[in-house]
Amino acid sequence: MAERSTAAVDVAADSDEASLTADEADQATADGAAQSQDTTAGDDDPQQSDEAVTTDQPDVAPPELHSGHKLAKRYRLEECVTRLDGFSSWRAVDEKLRRAVGVHVLPAEHPRARSVLAAARSSALLGDPRFVQVLDAVEEDDLVYVVHEWLPDAVELSALLAAGPLDAHDAYQFVGQISQAMAAAHREGLAHLRLTPSAVLRTSSGQYRIRGLAVNAALRGISSDTPQLTDTEAIGALLYASLTQRWPYDEDAYGMTGLPKGIGLVAPDQVRAGVHRGLSELSMRALVHEGATASRLDQPCTTPEELAKAVGEMPRIRPPEPSFTAPPDYQRTTYQQGVYGRPSAAPAGRPHAMPAEPPPPLNGRTGKALKWAVSALLIAALGLGSWQLADVLMEREEPADPGNSDTQSGNDGDKQSQGKPLSVKDAQEYAPDGSPQNAASVSQTYDSDSSTYWRTKSYRDGPTLAPYKQGVGIVFDLGSKRDVSAASIALRYGGDRTKASLYAADSLSPSASVSSMDRIGAGQTSSKKLTVKAKDSTATRYVLLWITDVPMSPQDQFSGSGYKQAITDVKFSG
Repeated sequence: MAERSTAAVDVAADSDEASLTADEADQATADGAAQSQDTTAGDDDPQQSDEAVTTDQPDVAPPELHSGHKLAKRYRLEECVTRLDGFSSWRAVDEKLRRAVGVHVLPAEHPRARSVLAAARSSALLGDPRFVQVLDAVEEDDLVYVVHEWLPDAVELSALLAAGPLDAHDAYQFVGQISQAMAAAHREGLAHLRLTPSAVLRTSSGQYRIRGLAVNAALRGISSDTPQLTDTEAIGALLYASLTQRWPYDEDAYGMTGLPKGIGLVAPDQVRAGVHRGLSELSMRALVHEGATASRLDQPCTTPEELAKAVGEMPRIRPPEPSFTAPPDYQRTTYQQGVYGRPSAAPAGRPHAMPAEPPPPLNGRTGKALKWAVSALLIAALGLGSWQLADVLMEREEPADPGNSDTQSGNDGDKQSQGKPLSVKDAQEYAPDGSPQNAASVSQTYDSDSSTYWRTKSYRDGPTLAPYKQGVGIVFDLGSKRDVSAASIALRYGGDRTKASLYAADSLSPSASVSSMDRIGAGQTSSKKLTVKAKDSTATRYVLLWITDVPMSPQDQFSGSGYKQAITDVKFSG
């Protein structure tokens, strides 16, 4: 079993940023600041404080700050959300940029001040949009403070789970995005070590973001000899909770009930009916070192990279179909009720009604007169219809009048079917792993100059960039929502092979993974021109050009020979 880290109890209960009044915070500091416990099983849960052991804690009082206090004559503190173990966390306002921010403050003589500064600066250098960004890390006036983004429209995972477990599609999106993000962080040498339900946020667009990378652990003095395994097991625990609404240990934590004592760690699909089998097994593979029993012969996942790869190997889980609810006055027909072509059932307690006998035929003079009248009407109607049909045909055979604008619509329709060119207003490189290619040259892909281009780095293996890099790409802004059906991409290098796809993105710098975007179309070429055509046009403002395969290309003035590609011009049509 993996060695667990120890840390101070967070008396702010279930959230790094749970609301506390100043009086409550002071009382909490006095009652619980000297307690510590196992961080894997509910380190934030004050219900566990009776089992904690006393350790030497920093004898440093939190800074005497209040609402309205300004840091660097810029950050105005608004509300204290955590006060613990010598530091405090605040919701604040950046008066210079007029936006909400979060701020962690601790005295400069605090024994963890240096490590907090180092963690914050390392996290800021990552620049990955899947993490809540560190905006500033400063030491001045005997204080150390870290400023980070504040996402007012985002919801903590703990709040989502309070309403019930996630459905299979949401849980699939969650574990895929979080594991990919943490894999990228570990490639840069950064670990979280405190991935709890309050550290994961879901934005209004449905994307998951992680806050407190490296910083939350540094604030609490948490460390680990196996950081990748620690973060992987934390993701597995969060996935388990997302599927079952139960914490996968025998302690209650984060507002969730733990598992019954003595039964061990059982699979999520044995805890709750209807859990997706593949996701259940995935959570057990991530928790195998915490006592999970593998239900199949699959290897345990010990790193976020392995977990992300396991998610990618699963069949994609699509969102549930929207259910149609009929309005109250909507009357379903016998066809919609599934009895089309069969007699409707008689009411209970009543015999089946016999079919009515057909009316007797009309006889005598009255019947004959009626038949002749109907025949005359039919002949008149046929004659009138034939005359109108002939008139229409004669009009169609008349030569087109050049001055009549209605006759020109056919040519316009032909041009429209070929697709209208769509202009690009802006573009930005998309690097979900935090490693851009040549961001400064993105604008040269739509400047109508074939001598300028954006280029990738040169790679040793190819043509497929994965698994070392999932792809490289650029997001193009069309200025407004347009119907996109095709793209023509001029390339600098030919050869076997270049492969690219178009996706509909939600912004110029999307935080979503490529797998969660709607694909417009894909194409592959061995020449210097790639055409991507969609089966159906897609309405979007932002289009991601995502390249996954690049050809072997010779040495040039920028790089040596290797697998690489450059884009000279991109044109969209719709």
